[in-house]
Amino acid sequence: MKIGDVAKITNLPTSTIRYYEEKGLIQSTGRKGLTRTFSHDVLERLALITLGQNAGLSLDEIRSMLLPDTVDIDRELLLKRASELDEKIKQMTAMRDGLRHAAACKAANHLECKTFRRLLNIATKRLGRPKA
Repeated sequence: MKIGDVAKITNLPTSTIRYYEEKGLIQSTGRKGLTRTFSHDVLERLALITLGQNAGLSLDEIRSMLLPDTVDIDRELLLKRASELDEKIKQMTAMRDGLRHAAACKAANHLECKTFRRLLNIATKRLGRPKA
């Protein structure tokens, strides 16, 4: 399969596919003229790379799990990343709730709203600054 076909199927730019090959994440099977060619197996590897990136893994971390003929999952790394995502979800949920409260709050001045002040104090603590 030509690199352009791989790009069309995966919605990845050809430059990204070439970069992944340069980084050792995928391998071409050869060339047809000046065009790189790949086996159909590359589609699964590219899907695994995309999945890893969406989970926040670096290309180096992903490469360490992609062996030539199989995948060797680093379970400890995945559990650590899952815990980091749990924390991020908590933070994003609190931010969403704060935005919804601020949008619906009937206080004439948000700085007079106890709930808004509490949210502001939480945000300030995360920034490492003194309370407002």
